[in-house]
Amino acid sequence: MCRHLWVSKELWNEMLAFTKEIYNNYEKFPTKKTLRELVKNSGLFSQVGQELVDRLIDALHRKIEMKKKGEKGGFPRFKSFDRMKSLRYPQYEFGFSLDKKLKVTPFGEISIKKHREVKGRIKTLTLKKEASGKWFAVFCVDTPKEISKENRGAAVGIDLGLKTFATLSNSLKIGNPRHLMKHEDRLAFIQRKFSKKKKRSKSRKRAKVRIARLHEKVADTRKDFLHKTSTQLVNDYSFIALEKLASKEMAEQSYGKQINDAGWNMFANMLAYKAEGAGCRVVFVDPKNTSKMCSRCGNIRNDLTLWDREYDCPNCGLSIDRDLNAARNILTRATPGHGGSNACNSLQKERDVAVATSVKQEACTL
Repeated sequence: MCRHLWVSKELWNEMLAFTKEIYNNYEKFPTKKTLRELVKNSGLFSQVGQELVDRLIDALHRKIEMKKKGEKGGFPRFKSFDRMKSLRYPQYEFGFSLDKKLKVTPFGEISIKKHREVKGRIKTLTLKKEASGKWFAVFCVDTPKEISKENRGAAVGIDLGLKTFATLSNSLKIGNPRHLMKHEDRLAFIQRKFSKKKKRSKSRKRAKVRIARLHEKVADTRKDFLHKTSTQLVNDYSFIALEKLASKEMAEQSYGKQINDAGWNMFANMLAYKAEGAGCRVVFVDPKNTSKMCSRCGNIRNDLTLWDREYDCPNCGLSIDRDLNAARNILTRATPGHGGSNACNSLQKERDVAVATSVKQEACTL
């Protein structure tokens, strides 16, 4: 499988070089049919090679669309072996099948550890190699739509933060575990040792794997915390209101490491896709002035700074925790029919449309 990843890397670089040459000479990109001729008889399974072509075509199309919209986006780039991580099989029983073992062309039967039974009709397989050296088989599965559960919970607004991960409008708080901080000293130590290793040496490769395994441990603990928290919330409440945060832009301005470690976007996505099956509704609202506005009288304090943790309203005399005040404002904005409501519930509208099937992913460790 590692050899096939290496072949994929070589083909990607060859196709990209050919694409750039054609564009420089004729000011247009080669067609998909032309690129597929390059991957024939390469040693890869035919459909895996075709999927590699599709990846490059999709990357080129994304670049073109972003340029038309005036957005900044990079051109597809040449890849080293470490940046080629997966082999994709698009058709079940034509290249792979799953029973007690995973049978994949041309690797034969592979012993796997099933984390859970795969329910539904398997559509695609992705063999993925992580930086830690672990291999995963990721299945895309077609499953019938499940009947939503009846949820009689209350409505709640949630303010996400760094000092406290989440503050609920009913005064409950969820602490910030700060996953990366717990391992920062160990990570800094092994990174210093890695930097002193001779380049392209075996000891440097081993040190690189140790760093990757520690990062993987941090990522796994973060996902575990977010999954457990989001599952409990959608089961306990029938209506959840959140801010529509631009986490990427916020991380680029300040506190980037802490924001990325908290995983706000990942948490919001988990709530959104788990809500339908739990009989819950998730709504995203405009975050403007949620912290500066009084949740009782609506007065806005423009002198409020990030360091002020208490909200004291000079108009009505309300004195309340800053995050709790924001959580109540978020719930108010999401309430249907409320004056000044600006709920951005497009994601929920998409989930309210009746669909026959839903797509899920199942992962198995090889």
